[in-house]
Amino acid sequence: MFFAARKKLTLPRPDEALPGRAQAMPLPPAGHHVHGRPIGPPYPAGHGLADFGMGCFWGAERKFWVIPGVFATAVGYAAGFTPNPSYDEVCSGGTGHNEVVRVIFDPAQVTYDALLKVFWESHDPTQGMRQGNDVGTQYRSGIYTHGPAQQAAAEASRAAYQAALTAAGRGPITTEIQAAGPFYHAEAYHQQYLSKHPNGYCGLGGTGVACPLGTGVGAGG
Repeated sequence: MFFAARKKLTLPRPDEALPGRAQAMPLPPAGHHVHGRPIGPPYPAGHGLADFGMGCFWGAERKFWVIPGVFATAVGYAAGFTPNPSYDEVCSGGTGHNEVVRVIFDPAQVTYDALLKVFWESHDPTQGMRQGNDVGTQYRSGIYTHGPAQQAAAEASRAAYQAALTAAGRGPITTEIQAAGPFYHAEAYHQQYLSKHPNGYCGLGGTGVACPLGTGVGAGG
């Protein structure tokens, strides 16, 4: 029992990770369940990518597909070691992956800072390897950046939100911020899950503390 609990709360070393497989998960042929746009590459020219881990990816994805300027969203697995992992493998704690929502957005319509604001305010980034009652390495808070500009913006936003949390009497942020590695799409039934099942489970809950970032239009990809 203790070993199982420890495994769910501790990231494996690369040499401990499950072997995975060569084939990728097939994408839904009908595209995004909300509007039908493709959720896999190639992405539209001039659009940016943003990858966020903030607990169960069902609820996280819904936070972003409603934002004007977001072309599409997808859920998947990132920041781990196992190639093309399955959901069960990720939940076992044996792949090192996080449940992540990928946001494909038009920076002429919505800034990266605006997406960061939604990220910080939609979950509790102080909980380590959990989000509410969801416990495990796959529920950790994370920002996976595409390029130096996103990395700098993410780090600045973390400092700004930490100041706001500290002023509100909350604890330290545990969010990991690192360059994005491979993103593996999750199984088709996970994609836009809460559009298919509007009354489905969503364990997301914010801190109630506002993030002092702008929400305007402009470059930010």
